[in-house]
Amino acid sequence: MYNASHHSYHLVQAMRFAVEEISNSSSLLPNVTLGYEIYDTCCLSATIYATLSLLSQGGDGCCSNRYLTVAANYTFYVPKAVAAIGPDTSENAIMTASLLGIFRMPQVSYEASSPTLSNKHIFPSFLRTIPSDCLQVDAMVRLLETFKWIWVAVVGSDNDYGRQGLQMLHEAATRREICFAYQGIIPTNKNVGSTELAKTVLDVVDSTAKVVIVFANKRNALPFFQEVVRQNVTGKVWLGTEDWSLATEIWQIHGIRGIGTVIGIAIKQTHLLGMKEFEAAFAGSEKAGAHLEHRDGSTSCLDCRQPCSQLRSGFRRPLDRQEPSPYDTQGAFSVYSAVYSVAHSLHHLLGCQTGVCHKGTVYPWQLLKEVKRVNFSLKHSQVYFDTNGDPLAGYNLVLWKWAGEDWDYTVVGSFDRNPDCLSISEDKLLWHTEANQVPVSVCSKECEVGEQKVQQGMHRCCFHCVGCSPGTFLNKSDVYTCQKCRADQWAPARSETCFDRTTVFLPWNDYISLALLVATTLLLLLVAGTAAVFVRSLHTPVVRSAGGWMCFTMLGSLACASSSLYFFFGVPGRLSCLVRLPVYTVSFCVCLSCMAARSTQIVIIFKMASRSPGLYEAWRRYHGPGLLIGAIAGLLSTLVLISVSTSPPVPHKNYNAFESLIVLECSQGNTVFWMIYNGLLGIACFTISYMGKDLPNSYNEAKCITFSLLIYFASFTVYSTTLGLYRGKYLTAVHITTLLSTLFGIFGSYFAPKAYIVVFRPELNTNQHFQLSIQSYTKKINAAD
Repeated sequence: MYNASHHSYHLVQAMRFAVEEISNSSSLLPNVTLGYEIYDTCCLSATIYATLSLLSQGGDGCCSNRYLTVAANYTFYVPKAVAAIGPDTSENAIMTASLLGIFRMPQVSYEASSPTLSNKHIFPSFLRTIPSDCLQVDAMVRLLETFKWIWVAVVGSDNDYGRQGLQMLHEAATRREICFAYQGIIPTNKNVGSTELAKTVLDVVDSTAKVVIVFANKRNALPFFQEVVRQNVTGKVWLGTEDWSLATEIWQIHGIRGIGTVIGIAIKQTHLLGMKEFEAAFAGSEKAGAHLEHRDGSTSCLDCRQPCSQLRSGFRRPLDRQEPSPYDTQGAFSVYSAVYSVAHSLHHLLGCQTGVCHKGTVYPWQLLKEVKRVNFSLKHSQVYFDTNGDPLAGYNLVLWKWAGEDWDYTVVGSFDRNPDCLSISEDKLLWHTEANQVPVSVCSKECEVGEQKVQQGMHRCCFHCVGCSPGTFLNKSDVYTCQKCRADQWAPARSETCFDRTTVFLPWNDYISLALLVATTLLLLLVAGTAAVFVRSLHTPVVRSAGGWMCFTMLGSLACASSSLYFFFGVPGRLSCLVRLPVYTVSFCVCLSCMAARSTQIVIIFKMASRSPGLYEAWRRYHGPGLLIGAIAGLLSTLVLISVSTSPPVPHKNYNAFESLIVLECSQGNTVFWMIYNGLLGIACFTISYMGKDLPNSYNEAKCITFSLLIYFASFTVYSTTLGLYRGKYLTAVHITTLLSTLFGIFGSYFAPKAYIVVFRPELNTNQHFQLSIQSYTKKINAAD
């Protein structure tokens, strides 16, 4: 079956050439002569008639007045023909396959590429020697991926070939993150310059896509490209299907060489040696202008212009015999392969392996089984079918090129099956761009490293870029979402991966740890030494001015606070968490309470005793210092005890302190409230002590307390500033340094001067010296009054 044209003329000759070779072969079908009938499927009615004619058991010629008889049971049914080659178009093949499939007559098409025909439940007897359009779509999408063309325009012909192609392209492209800037149908039967055709081309141009896929047959592609040339569309890459990429009608359009770069999918060609001479011999024979007689004596009916009477006019060659184009050559081999696949099936069915074919009745369903199993080499090509009746053949990628006005093409790549693989020789590609650069066809430029795509509009290919924030990363499998790192990982801004966090704590053997341990131990020794000195000089004026028993309470609290610092080193445990901060907080509170009581006592004695004698008497009689210390320290101790009991500090991993670190520390609980409590206590103590800054030099406790509290405030100011600036594993060491500097400040400001006087200046540690200081202060006050 064929459709009359120059192209079809060469296909008919390819079939005849194959039949002649097979019939003359002494090995394939040695004692069998093949017969055939050729029908023109130029219209639907002719296609139906041809199909029924092949299925019939009666009739003498295609225009017989007898009715065609078709049996209902195909098992023992012997039709006029045992196999059908063709037709060429998918539309005709679908109709033909629907009928032939009922009788299990093998049908091998050479140009019907619709994927619908691969459905064996609907078309059980259909096979083909041309790949399915599914494979062509796969090759196109892989080509787009190779050159990163993700913004393309697509047009298709207004038939099953074009519409199915567009649908498959859309599905495959969507899976590969390729967007269609425009998708349209080429209007049928519209001349160049028509409104509908002009609008289609204008829509393609307005889409801004630099790559255009034309999934159409050559009949529809011809007016489309004529309109493209008329509108002077240039600077684009045109991707063509196998039906028009090598068609003479398309590349002969005047001015088409200026439209840009044309890359097409083409069936892999195999030249048939002797075919040219066979056609020449046929053209010069007496049969060239007469009807075509077959070996079985039947005639062919090929003219669709008139009813059946015209079918008997016979087959006539085209008006002018032309040399076969590349498109004709690839089609001719497909026809040649189809005929040989039937011949090889007959070879096995008739038992021709012995050198003699055993003739007998051949049922179509028997032949169908054999056709499905064929596997033979033909002109250096392997012919066999998969379970869907499709060949395991591939494609060539062809590039149009021009030498002056002469058209030619170059094979620049291939798409092979089993496994599916696209290979491209990029050194053979010649682009229409300056410096032969690969054209770019994208809606938006690619984002930089670590930037996610934020979609704009309906197309995923149109977006703007936003950098991933710290703690998130861009997984290349999903470029539209910055994903969070795991809790034990971190990532800087604009990262494409997460990094493991470093777990930090203050180890015992670190150099900084050793220095802090030495400083803490030194402080404890100084506190212990001072306590021993004060015990020996308990009744001296210096010790009594330091507070007497109160100074030992302060020294004890300093010792406890210093001892708690040892629990800040090493991996935090339950005991260390339970001890270190609560003990330090309460001890420091006791120390501040003593300082507050001592400051209050000095102010009452020197500032208020003369004005309010009763206040001092009450302070002394009711043990004011002890009550004040007990009230202040007792309140905080109670709060700390309740807090520790209800929510004890426990070891935990702090993921929020630093981006890249996991800090092993103790849970804080209500420690912020404790710090506020001690901070307010320190401010109150500072206020009271500041009132006694002008007391006698021998009673300079107020000045010492004021200075030590200034060190306390300065230490925590520095710590707070460091906390905002420093991000590292030594933050715990900074905290210990702050606590230690506060303790050293209190000891150095309050106790060190007194210990110095007791040990090195005993002449100042006398009652006479203190009396002189008081008298001097009294005279100064009186003079001021």
